[in-house]
Amino acid sequence: MEPEAFKTNYSMSSIHRVIQVLRAFKVDQPHMSLTELSRSTGISVSSLQRIVNTLVYEGFLTKNEKTKQYSLGLELMFLGQMVQKSDALLSKAIPIMERLNEDTKENISLNIIEGNQRRCIYNLPSRHELSALTFVGHTSPLYAGASAKVLLAYCEPEFIESYLNSIELSGITDLTVNSKEELRKQLAEIRNQGYSITYGERVKGAVSISVPILAKEDFLLGTLSVTFPYIRQEEYDFEGLTETLKKAAQEIVL
Repeated sequence: MEPEAFKTNYSMSSIHRVIQVLRAFKVDQPHMSLTELSRSTGISVSSLQRIVNTLVYEGFLTKNEKTKQYSLGLELMFLGQMVQKSDALLSKAIPIMERLNEDTKENISLNIIEGNQRRCIYNLPSRHELSALTFVGHTSPLYAGASAKVLLAYCEPEFIESYLNSIELSGITDLTVNSKEELRKQLAEIRNQGYSITYGERVKGAVSISVPILAKEDFLLGTLSVTFPYIRQEEYDFEGLTETLKKAAQEIVL
């Protein structure tokens, strides 16, 4: 079978449609009606009805009979827990992140590169009423924010150049870097100092400090980050907080 033909057949398959349905649910839209799902996925209501009925039966979706809206089911949580337990990075990182969260009371996140993006794979929220939120599964470009820049800075030079040549810098906020030459300088500085601190590059009013999690021979596993509102920055010794993050990142790979 030709690769393009395979791609076309696969994109129309039932499995692909099921994945589209599950991915349609977002943090800011956890409940959706059949009509909303159809609008989000582009799948007809008649086809969706069969898919969601099966997903509800298997526990991957739940249906509120009063509102006729669907949400993700507990079966996904159980599968997620299995992944969490089997993943070596998460298994080592979570207890250390919990300690950091307890000590700082701030948002602590674990991030990896997925394709050409930063993805958050674990997060412990701030214990303050005013906080800078991060969500598991959230993605962002590799040029905006401390965690993203650390991930990019520790990639191979060939990957960095390929990435920079393939993108247009789009301002997420008015503080997002808009020059590739400036970004190259920032990446070199991050690699040299071993951390990144950013102010409002991805989320206005948020300060983020991020360090790499490096295995043997500087193999990048991910980044460990703390994020908090700009208004609380005077409460912290940035040098001390950065060193705490670095030591925690080293513990994860020991």
